[in-house]
Amino acid sequence: MQQGEWPEATAISELPVRGRAVCTGVISAVTILPESAAPSYLVILTDRESERLASDGLNHRLRLVWIGRRRVPGVVAGTRLRVEGMVSLRDGLPTMYNPRYEIIGIQEI
Repeated sequence: MQQGEWPEATAISELPVRGRAVCTGVISAVTILPESAAPSYLVILTDRESERLASDGLNHRLRLVWIGRRRVPGVVAGTRLRVEGMVSLRDGLPTMYNPRYEIIGIQEI
């Protein structure tokens, strides 16, 4: 794969329980940890509008965690991202640690 090329994206609801995946979505939440905690930056990526999340019974949320970072420039609520990384299940939520990412745009609020 050459720089700038991405594999086909998978819907968050169709992510494997464990394995490498690419998906796109909008950051719906950011968790700020206290200074006393080990540095990590946590966000929730969704690929559906919030009012439709629960209506189909599928999970449309992906937790992204950057270990060792207190913030990631440009990665804030409302940002549209494409991410790639290893998916694992943590507390019932698919999670990617230190994903490769590309900022696609900013959602108007």
